[in-house]
Amino acid sequence: MTRFMGTHTNRLDRKGRTSVPAPFRAELARLGTDEIVLRPSHRAPCLEAWPMPAFEQMAGSMDQFDIFSDAQDDMAAALFADAFPMRPDGEGRILLPEELITHAGLGESISFVGLGKIFQIWEPAAAKRYTEEARARARERGLTMRASPPLSTNPGGAT
Repeated sequence: MTRFMGTHTNRLDRKGRTSVPAPFRAELARLGTDEIVLRPSHRAPCLEAWPMPAFEQMAGSMDQFDIFSDAQDDMAAALFADAFPMRPDGEGRILLPEELITHAGLGESISFVGLGKIFQIWEPAAAKRYTEEARARARERGLTMRASPPLSTNPGGAT
């Protein structure tokens, strides 16, 4: 399972370049890809960064909609119209298109926020607020997770 974790702050230069944090690049390498899809979030003022295999899997869900339906057209526009596939260069840098920078309100400093199978790019103060609010909503709703079965210390099953 993909695990983009932590919050990392980097610089965005005047040309719109930034370095993907080393732990995130390592996770992409572990997944066997260096290609990501950047898209504006339709839920928050941030950018979503999807490893290409995860984006393709998510986009495959479009099959649940009838072809030529309004729902299919709306979701296709939301997912693909402003999506930018890209690969970090040899130094781990990506170039953020101006429309994505504007959508997320990014300045000189940006935050990369790990969300498990994807990561997001935020203006740092907005990222901090969003994370704090998400934690508060989870607490208010009493959200919990089921425990996974314990890992076997005896993989062969012999006693």
